[in-house]
Amino acid sequence: MESNTSEIKSKDKNIERWRLLLGGGEADGTGYDLSDELQRIDLALGALYDFERQKSFDYGEPKGRGGSGSSSPAIARWLGDIRKYFPQTVVNVMQNDALKHPQLKQKMMFEPEILEQAEADIHLVATLMELGKLIPSKTKETARRVVQKVVDELLQKLEQKTISTLTGALDKSTRNRHPKYNEINWNATILKNLKHYLPDYKTVIPETRIGYGHKSRKSLKDIILCLDQSGSMGTSVVYSGIFGAVMSSLPNVKTKMVVFDTQVADLSENLKDPVELLFGVQLGGGTDINKALKYCQELVKKPDDTILVLITDLYEGGNEKEMHKRTQELLDSGVQIICLLALNDEGSPSYDSKNAKLFADKNIPVFACTPDLFPDLMAAAIKKQDLKQWIGDNDLIIK
Repeated sequence: MESNTSEIKSKDKNIERWRLLLGGGEADGTGYDLSDELQRIDLALGALYDFERQKSFDYGEPKGRGGSGSSSPAIARWLGDIRKYFPQTVVNVMQNDALKHPQLKQKMMFEPEILEQAEADIHLVATLMELGKLIPSKTKETARRVVQKVVDELLQKLEQKTISTLTGALDKSTRNRHPKYNEINWNATILKNLKHYLPDYKTVIPETRIGYGHKSRKSLKDIILCLDQSGSMGTSVVYSGIFGAVMSSLPNVKTKMVVFDTQVADLSENLKDPVELLFGVQLGGGTDINKALKYCQELVKKPDDTILVLITDLYEGGNEKEMHKRTQELLDSGVQIICLLALNDEGSPSYDSKNAKLFADKNIPVFACTPDLFPDLMAAAIKKQDLKQWIGDNDLIIK
């Protein structure tokens, strides 16, 4: 008798599992009625994994007891239930699955608990930038902590190489052979004169002296980062903000940060705080490259020593003819222009091939660059190397 009871219970458990797996409705061939608790579990699973069919996050009461639709309380109730009925490992999986769904992601981002547990990476920061002012006050502090964490990780990864690479490039670009005593670069001078080492005196005769000139009295290069903040450029904007912050710390570089959609915003004052800078970006909207270039043109004070890095997919929503005219004016004045179709690790970007060709015909380098190569790119630009050769050597040509 006990054996039969055990078999019945085991059979019931199997049917329950199949019923939960099938999700009820037309797909359910079990005819099995779930208990109230299992109905809540079924509802929690269905709200997420049957989302495509439902077309909304309708999480209310089972068996027609009333619901709240797709409002924020529904999300909060769902979070409470999955924590109640599932172990933490499963809760984490379900939360991450919800974050992968474009239509659910925004709702989930508004919940501090979800944001705390989400994987903090550059894509999450881009999503928060896109949400921008829609983020409710209860979530803003959590969002700031997430952005700060990602910024700190990126700075740790990219800052040292950027500073050392650009400092070396600046040194070489200003090196002279007749420095005054207080302008001598002793490390470079000793290396240059090792062949004049006198063993008896244990010294090097500095026949050739290498110095930097009056580097500390003025900026040697003006760098303008001009960023398209349309939605597709999210990760590129994050990386650009990090590099802009690092370059602004160099004493001999004057760095400006300009972002644009159909309007232009100068965020140069926020470069000392990359988190604040990124919160000043509002991803989405249209694109007016011509208007952005006009603003950048007004920033140029030393054309021959100015590098303008335009980061955009070149889909112009403004005056395309004027954009090309203004670009040519900047080139004719002596400004060095580089067009990055993307600054990220995500492969070949979507871009306007016609405008890319017109830029290339003006001898403007047009390509996508990975973050690890960006410091080397800027070093090559500072030293006025042949960037087409540099791009080819690094296999960055857009095909």
